[in-house]
Amino acid sequence: MPPGRWLVPVAAGGKPAPALGPFGGSVAFAAASTEAGPARRRVVVLGATGSIGVSCLDVIAHLGDRLQAVGLSAHSSGDALLEQARRCQPRWITLTDPEAARRCDRAALDGCELLVGADGIQKMVTHPDVDVVVTAIVGAAGLHGTWAALEAGKTVAVANKETLVMAGPLVMDLAQRQGGRLLPVDSEHSAVFQALASGRASEVARVVLTGSGGPFRGKTTAQLANVTVDEALRHPTWRMGPKITVDSATLMNKALEIIEARWLFGLPAEKIEVIIHPESVIHSFVEFTDGSVLAQLSPPDMRLPIQYALTWPERVSGPTRRLDWRELSCWRFEQPDRETFPALDLGHEVARRGGTCGAVLNAANEAAVGRFLNGSLRFLDIARVCRAVLDQHNYSARPTLSELTAVDAWARQEADRWTH
Repeated sequence: MPPGRWLVPVAAGGKPAPALGPFGGSVAFAAASTEAGPARRRVVVLGATGSIGVSCLDVIAHLGDRLQAVGLSAHSSGDALLEQARRCQPRWITLTDPEAARRCDRAALDGCELLVGADGIQKMVTHPDVDVVVTAIVGAAGLHGTWAALEAGKTVAVANKETLVMAGPLVMDLAQRQGGRLLPVDSEHSAVFQALASGRASEVARVVLTGSGGPFRGKTTAQLANVTVDEALRHPTWRMGPKITVDSATLMNKALEIIEARWLFGLPAEKIEVIIHPESVIHSFVEFTDGSVLAQLSPPDMRLPIQYALTWPERVSGPTRRLDWRELSCWRFEQPDRETFPALDLGHEVARRGGTCGAVLNAANEAAVGRFLNGSLRFLDIARVCRAVLDQHNYSARPTLSELTAVDAWARQEADRWTH
């Protein structure tokens, strides 16, 4: 990534000028505001009924003068999606599960168009009346919507880290070629994005991603031998869906974030580190070559990075609470226990090697977490499955999208066959 790409040129009058942005093409919606106020940005939310999607709709509701939800999707949560549609009055909703769409009460749509499957996602994210697509679908399933939106030159607020883990180089190249843009929604990558505005790519010494440590911070391998699903889902800081909560417990979430940062910010793996910060107030650091370290701080509330992605490059008052500096006493930092949580080393390895490794790691982890959640795999075996499947796969340095799809399917099958 060329130096200076993180800085947004400012035209006369202090208005953002069209420019190549940090992670893609031109600034599609940073138009000058008028006396009547800026036009509302029209937003499609993929994965609207999940935790990120719900938070996103809360932000949109609070900033109704700036943002408008025009499309929502869910996989099979038809009732929840219909309730969201009743409140938001979007133009479209999409259910990707055909059976859920068949059961949907069409009489309750009230003028909203019901779309079905991948074709429905495609129609929403590529429509010329859409400005921003929030990709909050969990797992590899989120790649299709992100890819289609970028191919149409859209701005994508990416909460689906698996897209970049699987196909980072291809996705970034697509955004560049089509004039699309990627803006991070993960709190850690949003923090890095904000801190990088103070320097050039050539001036970055390292990026440090923070993590709470999850529910098992300080535990030994022996203490984790008989972890239950309920214990793994008791995250001390964040409220998330089950898959990402288990990823946080294994620290695989940090491993995936290392890989995401590798491609999103164009940084070598050696410049990306992780530190445990239980309070989850400092969301990441950027250290520059002169020794300056910049960090972004806020309460642990996903609505803030979501809002920043939706309103960028502007900052506006929103629904999130502020830090109360009178209540702050101390912040703790610890080095991660890589022996107990080997997922971190997998993340660094995959970020270094690239190629098919990201798709394999992500697919094996999704399959292994699914098995843990249904009781057919032990907690400590999640990382072991990922290690074994990664070691067994036929590595390709420059895979095509179809090759990544094939290796994703292979890795899931291997993980499903794995036994202790």
